Amino acid sequence: MRGGERQRLILERARAQGAVDVRGLAEELAVSPETVRRDLRVLEAHGVLRRTRGGAYPLQPRAHETSPDPRTRALVPEKRRIAAAAAGLLGPAETVFVDEGSTAELVAEALPGGRPLTVLTPALGAARRLSARENVTVLLLGGQVRGSTRSTAGPWVDRMLSGFVVDLAYLSAAGISLEHGVTTQDPGVARTKARVMRMSRRQVLCVAHTGFGAVSFHRFAAPGEFDAIVTDSGLPASRARSFTRAGYRVLRV
Repeated sequence: MRGGERQRLILERARAQGAVDVRGLAEELAVSPETVRRDLRVLEAHGVLRRTRGGAYPLQPRAHETSPDPRTRALVPEKRRIAAAAAGLLGPAETVFVDEGSTAELVAEALPGGRPLTVLTPALGAARRLSARENVTVLLLGGQVRGSTRSTAGPWVDRMLSGFVVDLAYLSAAGISLEHGVTTQDPGVARTKARVMRMSRRQVLCVAHTGFGAVSFHRFAAPGEFDAIVTDSGLPASRARSFTRAGYRVLRV
């Protein structure tokens, strides 16, 4: 297999799994670990991966969304920690927005029981999980169901949101960077997320470490607009400090 073919395969694996490791790639591709490290250096130079100790994670997501299954399986322990920490920021909120995406669905699962909550969400999975709770009122935002994310989107969602104000919004993103802000792949979804930013009193961004440095196609917020950014400990402390020095609250869990 030529270098270019190997590098394309490595990038596909990283995007599907959320991260790759040198040893696993060397075994899969039947090459030496040093060959894999060289390929990772090339991909990092092209700005699509960031190397870590023993592996790498993707920086630039696909331009178009794909099946949610790989994202659902990737980084599940990290996403559960993020969800638990984000749910811990609920405070006195009584009305909550829960975004689409696998991490946001885990936030819905982690929200404390035993107290009344009203939850707005475009996510079918989050609505299903929360609707079984006795003290939770779920408002599923209506619109076109997007198979790629199993959520609703479109002008119907935006019209419904225009009539609400919520205490706290849990949002997800495809990428976050100091230079280009917080981004997502779809223009309609970006418009919805921007509206949620305006109609919520507090905003919490839930994003795995693989989203840091990634830049997608549509910007919907600046990092400083969030009350907190919750990520996992896979984000290097030095990288987190670059955000905190800029005045942003970053929680690594």
